[in-house]
Amino acid sequence: MRILSIQSSVSYGHVGNSAAVFPLQRIGVEVMPIFTVCFSNHTGYGAWRGPMLTGTDVREIVLGIEERGGLVGVDAVLSGYQGGDDIGDAILDAVARVKRHSPDAIYACDPVLGNAKSGCHVAPEVQNLIRDRVIPAADLITPNQFELGFITGTQPASLESTLESVELARDQGPQTVLVTSVERPERAADNVMEMLAVTGGRGAEAEAWLIETPRLPLKANGSGDVTAALFTAHFRATGDAGEALARTTASVFTLLENTLASGERELRLVESQEAYAHPSMQFQAHRVQ
Repeated sequence: MRILSIQSSVSYGHVGNSAAVFPLQRIGVEVMPIFTVCFSNHTGYGAWRGPMLTGTDVREIVLGIEERGGLVGVDAVLSGYQGGDDIGDAILDAVARVKRHSPDAIYACDPVLGNAKSGCHVAPEVQNLIRDRVIPAADLITPNQFELGFITGTQPASLESTLESVELARDQGPQTVLVTSVERPERAADNVMEMLAVTGGRGAEAEAWLIETPRLPLKANGSGDVTAALFTAHFRATGDAGEALARTTASVFTLLENTLASGERELRLVESQEAYAHPSMQFQAHRVQ
């Protein structure tokens, strides 16, 4: 499998491509990373150094890959945080170029917009780009529940309303949606986390899978990037959303456990590598639709 991954890069810590590339390589994926920024560290520290690349830079790199024949046989294009609309336009151009050479390739987009606690933290032009142009072009999206609501103009809360919002998102273009955090009042306990994957046909023909893990007491930058990358690869390889969800969840939960045990702020990405290649499969995805 070959994935073109257009995301940020940091030297210290693991977010964007610095989080996604190694787990993908560890499960046997050939990754072609394109960096949108080259920062010393992620911006959550409040200070960082290094350059941002432009949309022109991204286009030039894609063109160079194309000239080597590297866009033939691509299985997926993966993107995450889009710091400006020029980067977003360049990513959409890359997707179109890849699909000309690899018609079966999918575009997997993590529509990074914000979260329920802090709201949107990207510029208005990026919000508009993602909602109006990126989502319709995507085949697979991995929003959190807040981002799902923003994309669809809804406020998903219960499982039922989240499923309804997912269908609205799928009506815009994506065939598959992974909701990376489902918060719902009818859940049995507050100390659990849930993810929801939906794919297949519309209405009664859709497949929806829900999975639950214990909630760990940490916020780990980059864990969403790992989740999006692994789910994309597993789903592209198997076409089975339930299996992809279970494998991804097992790997990411072990990664977070190891990070929590280390007492460090940054993901223990390398130390957790066996969890990507040989996930424990301790969590089962349940069909809810």
